[in-house]
Amino acid sequence: MGSVPAFKQLSIPYGRNSMIIYDQSTGLYDLFQGKLQIINDAFAEVKSGDQVLKSNEYTVHTYKIEALNDQFGVGKRYVFVLRRKGFPEMQQVFYVYPNLPYFFTEVLLKGDVIKSNYMSPLTSNNVILHAKGDNRNLFVPFDNDAFVRYDAKSTFSNIKNASAEVGAFYDNTSRKGLIIGSVEHMVWKTGVLTEGKGDQLKELRVYGGYSDKQVTRDQIPHATISGDLIKSPKIFVGYFVDWRIGLEAYGKAGRLAEAPFVFNWAKPVPFGWNSWGVIQEKLSYQKAIKVVDYFAEKLTDFRNGETAYIDLDSFWDNFTGGMTGDFTKLKEFADYCKSKGLEPGAYWAPFTDWGFKSKNDREAEGGTYMFSEMWTKVGEGFHDLDGARALDPTHPGTQRRIDYIIDKLKACGFKMIKIDFLGHAAAESTHFYDPKIRTGMQAYRVGMEYLVKRMDGQMLIYAAISPSMATGRYAHTRRIACDAWKTIKDTEYTLNSLNYGWWQTYLYNFIDADHVVFSEEDPGSNNARFTSGLITGTLITGDDFSVAGDWNKPAESLLQNKELLAIARSGKAFMPLEGNTGNNANEVFYRRVNGFLYVALLNYSKTPRQFNIPFDRIGLPKDIYSAKELFEGKEVELNKLLRFRVREQDAAILRIKLGK
Repeated sequence: MGSVPAFKQLSIPYGRNSMIIYDQSTGLYDLFQGKLQIINDAFAEVKSGDQVLKSNEYTVHTYKIEALNDQFGVGKRYVFVLRRKGFPEMQQVFYVYPNLPYFFTEVLLKGDVIKSNYMSPLTSNNVILHAKGDNRNLFVPFDNDAFVRYDAKSTFSNIKNASAEVGAFYDNTSRKGLIIGSVEHMVWKTGVLTEGKGDQLKELRVYGGYSDKQVTRDQIPHATISGDLIKSPKIFVGYFVDWRIGLEAYGKAGRLAEAPFVFNWAKPVPFGWNSWGVIQEKLSYQKAIKVVDYFAEKLTDFRNGETAYIDLDSFWDNFTGGMTGDFTKLKEFADYCKSKGLEPGAYWAPFTDWGFKSKNDREAEGGTYMFSEMWTKVGEGFHDLDGARALDPTHPGTQRRIDYIIDKLKACGFKMIKIDFLGHAAAESTHFYDPKIRTGMQAYRVGMEYLVKRMDGQMLIYAAISPSMATGRYAHTRRIACDAWKTIKDTEYTLNSLNYGWWQTYLYNFIDADHVVFSEEDPGSNNARFTSGLITGTLITGDDFSVAGDWNKPAESLLQNKELLAIARSGKAFMPLEGNTGNNANEVFYRRVNGFLYVALLNYSKTPRQFNIPFDRIGLPKDIYSAKELFEGKEVELNKLLRFRVREQDAAILRIKLGK
């Protein structure tokens, strides 16, 4: 359908019982779920130079409806063209689908050389959830650096919240929730700003152009984009009967909106070992070989698809005498892994300079460029974080260095790579080497696409510290949180990220709980740490298996327990039972796998914990169920509710048989 004259109101249906009402006399729109008005008087807002332009200050000139048949299915695209004398043209766009319980919206600005670092397709000063109970406003981090935590903030009193890329406003009691976030991350960093109390928000603002030193790590404001036609990120908006289902829908939508650039992983869920768990800087060829032997002789059943990955983390250059040294021993290690039926893995942080504090400038590997030429420029200085200086992803020196290191690792025969500190590549810069690149996310795309191309489909790609949503295009698996090792505190920290970020299991092939270390911890803490790996999605262990110690017994027992490994082989994260734990972790996670309902119970405290969970809260009809606790092999009968006692600082996993 072509452009048609504007009438006062237009109803835009989507999903089964949802509606956008767009008022063409004001440029405002409302969101209805059935008869409930959720979002009131929403408008688009864009900064153009020093001006702030709002859709409700324009006149709707025309609109058009276009048929859609894209990766989301059959739908319609509504485009409203807004004009105002002396100002650039604004376009408000809505993507709706009859079979989806959410829609997308974006705003465009058209004119002569438009410049902006702020574009909001949706701003409202009146949002009502229509669900009064345990109301929460979720803070989602931009990345997993610096031991950041998710935070489900109670709105019992007035709360201001600035969440990265996606926000969730929900009632934990009824589970009704509003999910809003960006599904595009190649140009903008997106912020979701909210303020309100109870089940009402007096401000909701989702916009491209978010920059915050404590969240996005940027030292300067978001860069400006320019052109004759500029566009905001595409924003996902949905009201759900269960906020958890909404976040899962958001994760799945993100993978569809920005299809993976990396090849799809069709092989089994990765199991393996990583040297950073304990060995760290003491990594040597001899130790690595002994670890391989231990897997080949003592952990023969810790496999998936007939193999496990033996991953050398930082300090593998101890084998080579430096990054430009002799790679003979590294290749010998890779060959030895393969001879034992194992796959060799390596590590690298491709966008960081760890030696920037050296008094002498240094030539970067793979070319004749000096490191000082490659540093990301920020004002009069550079982007320093985590003890490393960021390298400009668009600089030819950075790219020649990628060529050199990746080609060396490919020649050695490595089949996995852990890439780290990727957020350094997403930093906003005063200017990049490539003048066409303006924003940190544009630079991130350049760097990550170059890196993935150079790997040429030869490696499983595991992302460690990295932007949460934007990395979905470039990695098969991603660590859900920052570093974690062995203690119950490590378990709780990791599971805070799983509690509120489990839905990323649909954005990646897999997500990961970092290297599981047993060390000399008590059996309960080992059970809990192992559980955190099982319910996140993959299993990477990390003890020093080159020497004997207390860790051997739990490793040989837990890592070869077929009933427990069956959980990890499914490859998908468990869902949290509750979303009202603030910046702590929930104690209960669950998921259906192959005819069973698995329920993980974790007790982080120093006293025993009695769990009494109504069946309907975990999606079970009222009945009598037979269950088995998998750590102790104990049979349990469940009647009317899930009743189970967990010892202090311990975990239990109940496998409940479904059906007759």
